[in-house]
Amino acid sequence: MSDALKTAVLIPCYNEEAAIAQVVGEFRRALPDAQIFVYDNNSKDKTIEVARAAGAIVRSEPLQGKGNVVRRMFADIEADIYVLVDGDATYDAASAPIMIKKLLDNQLDMVNGARVTTIQEAYRAGHRFGNWMLTSMVSLIFGNRFKDMLSGYRVFSRRYVKSFPALAVGFETETELTVHALHLRMPTDEVDTPYKDRPVGSVSKLSTFKDGFRILWMILVLIKEEKPMPFFSLIAAALGFISVALMLPILAEYIETGLVPRFPTAILSTSLMILAFLSFACGLILDTVTRGRNEMKRMRYLNVPVTQR
Repeated sequence: MSDALKTAVLIPCYNEEAAIAQVVGEFRRALPDAQIFVYDNNSKDKTIEVARAAGAIVRSEPLQGKGNVVRRMFADIEADIYVLVDGDATYDAASAPIMIKKLLDNQLDMVNGARVTTIQEAYRAGHRFGNWMLTSMVSLIFGNRFKDMLSGYRVFSRRYVKSFPALAVGFETETELTVHALHLRMPTDEVDTPYKDRPVGSVSKLSTFKDGFRILWMILVLIKEEKPMPFFSLIAAALGFISVALMLPILAEYIETGLVPRFPTAILSTSLMILAFLSFACGLILDTVTRGRNEMKRMRYLNVPVTQR
């Protein structure tokens, strides 16, 4: 790594008194020239005191939620290379130099740390399945370039960080980080990294079902925002299919008898077909708007100097 490049390690924290000193120490050894920032998110324990004693630069974000912390960190901190990692001591600090080298050697904007572990307690079956399902959904819509979309361990270029809108609030921020890179077709890569169990006293803040549904909702919102034509076309097709299914019996009876006895059903069918055309029209209009917005995002991205050795 060039001495001219400034590296910042960003660690969002909430009640990580038991783990944060280990995280700061491991990244201090792995990246001795980096600045290590711990952003506390209203912790009720001694996270702030422990992190400061370990040598980290400690700051606070009062808005609750990991997404809010990431937004604040990306806005406040100036660096050339950004290492984002959770403060629970489950990620391998020794992988950071490897990820940074890959970022610099290939002039990438994001290197994702894909979790590899055989410890069931560290990466529970429910979380594995949810990650696979959600990653598969994003891969199907935005492109298959990552196998661990929900990893909390990533390395970014300055160009990525300063062009990232950061609209998420909670744990769905990982989905937003991934989709931002995929949709703008940024150069990215993924590195397998060991994943371990939390230290004694550290408790996961992730709720499998609650946060899983929030991530799923974020995916649907991003599809609507970034892929409006397929999104609204699918709705239009569903409405049109229901409309035709309701109308066929009525049309057959009209041809046979000349009568329309189920008039309310006919009205419903017509209304659904109108809604189908309106949905398709919304897709056409929003697709044009999205294209213009994406051009602006791309120009903003290109306006930030590329990270080089």
